[in-house]
Formats: sequence, structure tokens, C-alpha cells
Amino acid sequence: MKHNQGSRISCTKMASSRKITIYANKPACASSARLEERRRAAAAARSEKDRKPENKPDDFIRYEDSEEEDEEYSMHAVKYSKSFVDYLNIRERNGIYNAIERLRVSCEHGTRHMLTHEMFKEHNIKLGNMNKVFCSQWLSDRQVVFGTKCNKIMVYDVVTQKLDQIPSLVGRREQGPADGQCGIHAAQINPSRSLLATGARNSSEVAVYRLPTMDPVCLGEGAHGDWVFDMCWLDDQFLVSGSRDTRIALWRIRDELPVKEAEATDVPNYKTIVPVSVKDCKSAQKVRAITYNKAFEEVAALSLNGFIHIWNAHNFKQKLSRKLPSCQENVCLAVQDTGMYAVGCRSYTLLLDPRTLQPIKKVPSRYSGCGIRSASFLGDILTIGTGVGVLMFYDLKAGKYMESSLNQTRTVALKASKGWVYPDEEFMDVIQHIKYTPAIYTHCYDPSGTRLFTAGGPLPANLYGNYAGLWQ
Repeated sequence: MKHNQGSRISCTKMASSRKITIYANKPACASSARLEERRRAAAAARSEKDRKPENKPDDFIRYEDSEEEDEEYSMHAVKYSKSFVDYLNIRERNGIYNAIERLRVSCEHGTRHMLTHEMFKEHNIKLGNMNKVFCSQWLSDRQVVFGTKCNKIMVYDVVTQKLDQIPSLVGRREQGPADGQCGIHAAQINPSRSLLATGARNSSEVAVYRLPTMDPVCLGEGAHGDWVFDMCWLDDQFLVSGSRDTRIALWRIRDELPVKEAEATDVPNYKTIVPVSVKDCKSAQKVRAITYNKAFEEVAALSLNGFIHIWNAHNFKQKLSRKLPSCQENVCLAVQDTGMYAVGCRSYTLLLDPRTLQPIKKVPSRYSGCGIRSASFLGDILTIGTGVGVLMFYDLKAGKYMESSLNQTRTVALKASKGWVYPDEEFMDVIQHIKYTPAIYTHCYDPSGTRLFTAGGPLPANLYGNYAGLWQ
């Protein structure tokens, strides 16, 4: 079957099922009445499109499609079903049917419905006297792992509401800046969800844990002389880290532990590894964020001097760097499945074309000077975490912020609770002369897209406090 722009399936539907013929030339759903109805609808659509106003010059002539193209269009239309009932019926079949009939559920359907109907409710998570949550990931449908500025790696169970601390890994030699413990800034899970990469006791080193047990696998050292700000997995073995020292390092993680060594002690042990390659990021000053673009097989890095840098993922060589329109507070970077980049700035989110790195659109913040602290894609939903405790949702298809179905004049936004700040928020209100709100440094959806974990803390670097909430 030929695939073109017009034959793509719309992601606005809840599910899609492709009917594959086994016998004859048409699938079972291709009844003559349905085919004829499709032909009439296509002909009416073409007639409406071809209709021109009077006195229009005939300098451009469009010819009717051939019967072969009509037949191809009709066959394509009947081979796809947007019915969720068809999806469930096909999924219930066994054996070869599941292999030949392609099924897909929209990853964002449930999220979009819950957001527009204002169904998300916040459940505040008390973190005690921890300081600022910088990163987070869902380990499973009930566990979230997150890292704090006070160098703690915590696992939160959303069912029992229990917090467990994971011991940090310590290297063989002390290195890095004097204030080596600046917090856990990154937590990334490999594609097969068997390994978790995060920060170590020394913030210039990389720690890898085995999932789901959280046993230590290895500690990476010798690559960076300053804090590691972000990481990304290229596949199940290769990991890339970016640091404040303007270096990017490539690691290879081999999760191989001999049986005899594993049985020798009940205490989990781990090995120390060195990077495969370490390179300076040209034209960069302090690598702040890094991500892997699977669609274009490249690594993108964001530096604090307002540049985005592209690296070839195959040979680990820097291809180009481009100055962004704004060089103020570029601290977060996200990539869509199609390859499009989103860069969080002080007052807007910048969407970039991955082929040219040209700006596609500037998504202005609805709150002046709030600062974009976190960003992520879920299908065509761009989720934006701000420095004033508000989470916003931009609909890429509609080209605007998502609107509430209950009130068309109101856009969808989630406002976080205050969390905890030292000495207290009343004192901060008096000192700053503004109402205290936490910054949302990190957020992540669960696998179903129906639960959202948000966390952060005070925006000023010299303030101590935390915030964490579960929206469901």
C-alpha cells in the first residue's frame, strides 16, 4: 500500500486498528455499501475543493482523480478502523491474528480527556526537610524515583505512600569541585527499562542501578571535573552525560556480574568504569541539558550561553552549534517522537525544527517572567513546568494552549501547592513581598498517562525547601 501525507492516521482518535486481508483481495469489513459511501464522500469533498468563485482566471487547472486512485483511497479507508470496540476484539484474538493486524492506542487520549475535563486532583507528598527535587522517573505503575539537591535518591510508592532512600555510590577517589555534593540532577532509564542512570555521591560522577531491584551496577568516574547536569541513553548499553565543565562523555554499561562473585557476599557490590570517550562541547559554556533524538539519531545538548549543539550518535562527533534567539535561563530541553525540539527559556518555550534548528514557534508563557523550568512531550501535548508553581499544557495540533471543555474561556493549568520552605512561607512572603510559590523543576507521566508526578522547590538558589505532588 502506498503511504502519503493524506493517508496518515489521526492521533486524535482513541485507537486505530489496521485490517489485514488473509483471503481474497479485500478485508471482511470492505462491504460494497461501505465502499460506495466512501466514494461518494470523497467525490463530494473533491467537488467542494475544486469549486471556484466566479470570474476566477483559469491559469491553474486541477484534473479529477482517476478511478484507480479512488479505489486506492477507498481501500485504505476501509482497512483502518477507529473504533475502540474493534481494537478490543482484535486484541482478544490469539496467535497469528495479533501478529498480522496492527493495533495502536493513542498515548495521549486519556491524558487529554482528563486535562480538558479538569479531572486531575493533587495529592501532596510530604518530603520532610529534603531540599529541592531536580529529577524524577516512573519506575513502574506504582513507584517513582527522584533525586534531590541534598544528594538523596528516593523511591516513592504511590500506593503505600512510603519513601525509601537508595544508598549513593562512592568512588575510589575524591575529585571534582570543593562542593562536590550539589545534588542529583538527572535520572534516566534505558529503553528496555533494566538500568537507571543517575548521580553519585560526588556530583561529577555517574551511578548506574539495576531495575527493578535498585542494586548498584557500576560507578563512572574520570570524565568530568564539575557537576553532571543531565544524561541520556542511546540504547540499552551506551549512555551520554553532560557536565558543567563543558564536556560530554560517552559510557558503555555492561551489566555483567559473575555468578560466583554475586554469591560470595550478601552485600551488593559494584565496579568502577571509565568513559569510552570524553570531548569538549565546542562553543558551549556549561552543558545544562542533553537529550537523544531517536528520529534523527543525534544527541542534542543545551548550554547556558544560549547555544544548542548537535552530535552524531554513531561516531560521537559534534556536527553543529546554533545560537538561540534567547540566551536567558535556557535550562530545559525536550524532544518529540517526530524529532522536534522544545527549549525552555525565561518567558517562552521555543520549538525548533530538527533539520535546520530554525525556530518553528515561540510559545509565550501565560505568566510574565515565570521561567520555564521543565518541559516534556506526550504525543502532541507539550507539558511545561514553570517557576511559579503552575503546569501548562500546549496543544501542538491546535497551535494553542489546551482549553477546558467545562469552560471554553479558561485554559487548562495545574497549580501546585506550596510544599515546604525554610523557615516558612509566611516569612518568605514578608521578605520577598510576593506570595511564595515553588518552582516545578521536574514532572513525569506514568505509563498510562493518567497520573502525573510533579516536584521542585524554591526558585532562588539560596532558599531551602521542597515540593512534590501526585496528580491523578
